[in-house]
Amino acid sequence: MKLLKFAAIDIGSNAVRLLFMNVIEDNSDVYFKKSSLVRVPVRLGDDAFYNGGVIGAAKIEKLMHTMTAFMHLMTVHDVVSFRACATSAMREAANSAHVVSYIKDKTGVEINVIDGQQEAELIYANRIVEMIKKEGAYLYVDVGGGSTEVTLFSKMKVVATGSFNLGTIRFIKGEDTSREKKRLREFVKGLSARYRPVELIGSGGNINKVFKLSGKKEGVPLTLKNLRDIYEFIDSFTIDERIRDLGFNPDRADVIIPATNVFLKIMKWTGAKRILVPKIGVSDGIVHHLYNSYRAGKEI
Repeated sequence: MKLLKFAAIDIGSNAVRLLFMNVIEDNSDVYFKKSSLVRVPVRLGDDAFYNGGVIGAAKIEKLMHTMTAFMHLMTVHDVVSFRACATSAMREAANSAHVVSYIKDKTGVEINVIDGQQEAELIYANRIVEMIKKEGAYLYVDVGGGSTEVTLFSKMKVVATGSFNLGTIRFIKGEDTSREKKRLREFVKGLSARYRPVELIGSGGNINKVFKLSGKKEGVPLTLKNLRDIYEFIDSFTIDERIRDLGFNPDRADVIIPATNVFLKIMKWTGAKRILVPKIGVSDGIVHHLYNSYRAGKEI
């Protein structure tokens, strides 16, 4: 048996995450086991979406210190390799190239700014098809701080992907998202008309938190009623009460309601009755991609 450790850095609009994953090779079998996760609420989207599209010096310094800390942790963990990917906030930031260059110079971390299609490819690298039935359609929905990514799987193949500027930070800042909501609605309705019935797969920190509150065992889907009931339960608390009484992190307490609302809307538009929450995301896909490259002997 051989044990390898890989690391993935996911630079989102709300938080920055470092995932450590153990990859166990046992003869012809390979197992992926999460080791630990570090999450830092940098909130690049606060600047990228509302500061003239420019990530300010304070946020850049926070990101730099975060990457420095991550580098130290990866050194201690003896990772085989790592990759850092940035999504919506860095895609939109007018000074994205400067931030990438600065972070590389100061920390040695090279940030890959990926688009919606590349996010979909990382989702597919998760081997998500192994978790679903051969027949049937599944709509993978990832709601982040700056964007919502949607991927449709049918008969275990990707048949459509879409990226929409609908994210929790945009919602709480009061951005006019009506145009993107309409685009998302038309996109998922069009897919559900061609592929029925559709079952949802939910991704992101907010839907994971909702699933945890449900008390369900891993692998058991949430029903539409489950999701609606938990939404109403959380919404009955103020943001301060969610932090004090429900134990939410401050940067989770204000975004969980708009995120859950997106999932509810998509379930309504598609007619989906259940949502699977397998606790996978961009970070997991990065690790699978790294391991595949490692096994192929490619430079990573």
